[in-house]
Amino acid sequence: METGEYIILTDFCKVHHLMTEFMLELHDNGLIEITVLENEYYIPTRELSKTEKIIRLYSELGINLEGIAVITQLLERIQRMQEEITALKNKLRVYG
Repeated sequence: METGEYIILTDFCKVHHLMTEFMLELHDNGLIEITVLENEYYIPTRELSKTEKIIRLYSELGINLEGIAVITQLLERIQRMQEEITALKNKLRVYG
């Protein structure tokens, strides 16, 4: 494991003033990815942006886990649609 690929969960929680149990609950609900290596919990760095968005939804807006699940699902769907639109525009350029 390269150290740059993961953040220790307890360190992340300290920085963001969160309980480790909350992060594990996010993981149990399929909202974030957590990896266990050598009896220590880690967050992959590729998940940091998504995880921080979820934390802001919860702490700043007071949205519960079910609401966060719906919001993240919709945001992912929008992202896929935007990628599809970009691909279609690129195809149209060939004919235009």
